[in-house]
Amino acid sequence: MDILSRIAQQRKKEEELAWEGSFREYLQMVQKRPELAQTAHSRVYRMIADSGIEKDEQGNISYLFFSRELFGLDQAIERLVEEYFHSAARRLDVRKRILLLMGPVSGGKSTIVTLLKRGLERYSRTEAGALYGIKGCPMQEDPLHLIPYNMREELEKEWGVKIEGNLCPSCRMRLEKEYNGRVEDVRIERVLISEDNRVGIGTFSPSDPKSQDIADLTGSIDFATITEYGSESDPRAYRFDGELNKANRGLMEFQEMLKCDEKFLWNLLSLTQEGNFKAGRFALISADELIMAHSNEAEYKSFISNKKNEALHSRIIVMPIPYNLKVSEEERIYEKLVRQSDLGHVHIAPHALATASVFSILTRLKPSKKQGLDLIKKMRLYDGKSVEGYKESDVGELRNEHLDEGMSGIDPRYVINRISSALIRSQADCINALDILRSIKDGLDQHPSITQEERERYLNFISIARKEFDELAKKEVQKAFVYSYEESAKTLLDNYLDNVEAFCNWNKLQDPLTGEELDPDEKLMRSIEEQIGISENAKKAFREEILIRISAYARKGKRFDYNSHDRLREAIQKKLFADLKDVVKITTSTKTPDENQLKKVNEVTATLIDKYGYCPTCANDLLRYIGSLLNR
Repeated sequence: MDILSRIAQQRKKEEELAWEGSFREYLQMVQKRPELAQTAHSRVYRMIADSGIEKDEQGNISYLFFSRELFGLDQAIERLVEEYFHSAARRLDVRKRILLLMGPVSGGKSTIVTLLKRGLERYSRTEAGALYGIKGCPMQEDPLHLIPYNMREELEKEWGVKIEGNLCPSCRMRLEKEYNGRVEDVRIERVLISEDNRVGIGTFSPSDPKSQDIADLTGSIDFATITEYGSESDPRAYRFDGELNKANRGLMEFQEMLKCDEKFLWNLLSLTQEGNFKAGRFALISADELIMAHSNEAEYKSFISNKKNEALHSRIIVMPIPYNLKVSEEERIYEKLVRQSDLGHVHIAPHALATASVFSILTRLKPSKKQGLDLIKKMRLYDGKSVEGYKESDVGELRNEHLDEGMSGIDPRYVINRISSALIRSQADCINALDILRSIKDGLDQHPSITQEERERYLNFISIARKEFDELAKKEVQKAFVYSYEESAKTLLDNYLDNVEAFCNWNKLQDPLTGEELDPDEKLMRSIEEQIGISENAKKAFREEILIRISAYARKGKRFDYNSHDRLREAIQKKLFADLKDVVKITTSTKTPDENQLKKVNEVTATLIDKYGYCPTCANDLLRYIGSLLNR
C-alpha cells in the first residue's frame, strides 16, 4: 500500500501550492518579483533555460530540457530555442507568429510539443514558474489586466512591468457586478497548468469539416441559460471553454494544422498579430499563448502553393525538424524505445542496435560533392569520428551542401517495428545484428511507400551495414583474443617502442643474449604500422609522433603503455590478430575442438561476456560467425 501513501503525499504537495489573495496582495508580489508578469513565451523560454544548458568542445549547445528525451537533434533544437523561444521571450515580433515544426514522420515533432506541455505542467508548480490568475475566470486571466489603460505606462516605468491585453467579457462583468468596480478586492489565485484539467494547455485536432464546429476553438452559447439572462451577448450565457480560451497563459497545439478547414484558421490571423480573437457577440478577447503546430513537408508545400493562404503563411515561422544523422544518437533512440517495451528481458547483443542505426543513417544521407568522400566516411564524420584527410571543421561545410539532408529516409518507427518483429520471432533469449538486419530486409517487401529503386538502394545499405558489423565483430573477437594474450601484446609493444626509439635517435639496439649491436628492426616496425595504413612515406612522422607522446608522458611522470595511443593500440591488436588468424580460425570453426582449443574458446567467451556485454548465447554465435568469415 506504499503507492497510496505516495499518492497522498503528492496530493498534499498540490494542496500546499494553492494560494489565494486579493489583487492588492498580488501587486505586492509583482513589485518584488516582476517576472510573475512574464508572457507565455517568456515562461516557456525560462523553463527551458532553467533546466540547464551544456556546451561541448566544438561550441555546440545542448539544452538538457530536450536532450534527455530527444537524440541527435541538437542543432535543430538550438535553432528552435534561440531563433524563436529566446526572441519571443524578449517580446520581439516573432512571438506574433505561429511556430510550425516541419519534418518527416517520426522525426520528433510531436515529442517536442509533448515535452513542452509536460514541462509547463511541472514548471507552474515551481517557485520560478509560479503563475497567477483571476479566481473564477474561465481563461485564467492575467490579474494585471485589471489595471486601467491610462495607468499602465506609468506602472511600466516604475516597476519595469509591461501589461498587454484587456479583461475577458466574463471578468469585466464580474468586476462590475461582484466587486462594484473595486479592483483591489478582486480575488487572485495560483494557477497550476494541466492538460487533463484544460488549464493553460489547449489541443486542436482536425476532423470531418462538416461535423466540426468553430466552437471547439472559441467556445459557444449556453442555451440552458440564455432564457435566464436574455441575451447572447451576456457573458453568463456563454461557455468560454474553447481550446483558445483554455490555452490562455500557456500553450496551444494544433495537430496537423495544415489539414484544418480554412474557417478554423481564420481566428489565428488576429490572434497571432494582435493577441486577440473573436468569440460570439463580444468584443475581441485577449489571449497570451504560444501557438504551435506540426506538419510534414508535403502538406506544407501544398499549403503555401495556395494563394488564399498568403495571409496566414506570413504569420508562420517554419522550423525544420530533420531526422537524426548520428549513428550513436540513433542507437540511443532505439535503446530508449526497447526499454519502454515489455521485451526488456530479451538480450540484445552488442552492436546490434548500432548496426541497425548504420542502415538508418545511410538512408538519410545525401552524397557529398567532395571527391573521395563516400557515405560511410560522411557518416563517420557526422558521428564525431576521425576520417583521414578530413577535419571536424569540414562537417559544417558538408551540412551546407544539402540543407534538406535528413528530411527523407527510413524513419526510426519503421526500424523499431522491425526490431520488435525480430524480438517477437526470436525463439532464443537473445537477438543479434544479423537477426535485426534480416528483419529489416524482410520488412522492405511490406513497406507501402518505397519504390523499387529505393528498395534496391536500401538493400545495398543493408549490405554495407552488414560489412560494418563484420568489421566490428572481427575487432570484438580480436580484442577478446588479445586480452587472452595480454602479455604478448605488452611484449610486442615494448619491442616496437625500443625499435622506434633507436630509429628516431639513429642508435643501435643491443641483443640481450649476445650483446651484439643491431640495426632497428624495420620489418617488425612496418608489420605493425601497415596494420593501420601507415605508408612508407608517413612512417617517419608516425614514429616521431609516438616518441613525442612518450616524452610528454615522461614529463608528467606517467608511463606510456598499451592504452596511451589509440592508433598504435589498434595496430598492435591487428598485428596480434593477424599472427593469430590461423589459431582463431581453427579455434572458432572446428566442430571437434581438442582440449587446448576448448580451453581457448572458453577463455575468449568469458572475456566477451565479462568485458564486452555479451551473453553466453550471443558470445558463442559471434565466435561461430567469425569462424565462418575467416574460412571464406
